[in-house]
Amino acid sequence: MTAEDASRPGASASRPATVPGPAGVRSEVPVVNLANMLTMLRILLVPVFLVVLFLGDGHDTAARIGAAAVFALAALTDRIDGEVARRRGLITDFGKIADPIADKALIGAALVGLSALGDLSWWITGLIAARELGVTLLRFVVIRHGVIPASRGGKLKTLVQVAAIFLYLLPLPEAASPYLLALIWVAVALTLATGADYVVQAVRLRRRGHALRAGAGGTGDTGAGERGGGAGDSGAAPGHEDVAAS
Repeated sequence: MTAEDASRPGASASRPATVPGPAGVRSEVPVVNLANMLTMLRILLVPVFLVVLFLGDGHDTAARIGAAAVFALAALTDRIDGEVARRRGLITDFGKIADPIADKALIGAALVGLSALGDLSWWITGLIAARELGVTLLRFVVIRHGVIPASRGGKLKTLVQVAAIFLYLLPLPEAASPYLLALIWVAVALTLATGADYVVQAVRLRRRGHALRAGAGGTGDTGAGERGGGAGDSGAAPGHEDVAAS
């Protein structure tokens, strides 16, 4: 998907993206591609993860190791699909929508599962889930004004969340509990801090988008506001990882 298409308001999520072809010819990026297949694999692994996690009484050593392995595999696909999408030019509107949904589904399922088993406080799960859901909804509200690129804080937040959940899934000795609790606290702090930062950026982007359209309307150039895409748009279509790590 080109930068102009990515920033144009009202871009359809169902329309295939386009990439430059030979001699300036633009060819469509098919929705069914390797990057999107990896994203769908991550979604399909969520119920598999939950089934394995709750085998036996939910605290069976082999089952917990198996659940941790499935979780790690699913989390790894998030890293791979982003790289594949960017390097092969397979960025699509579908991928930009499905990827963050897959990420939130995986993280949310793991947190709820751990809380249901009594391994993690429900208030921690509630805080993280509320933030992730709120940011996901906010993303769709402001996407017509432009794209907020992923920050280092967002990527670090995702990394710490995944690491904390992975360790909580493993049947570690009781002596590891204080360290696990400290790590999940770091994850909560990063989750809330990056969420607040995202809200601030989204508000600014929305205001700038309105200002651009108002200015374009005053000069009679209605296309300029559309091409501007908002100050939050870096000028390049975001990849799977960039959209998800927020």
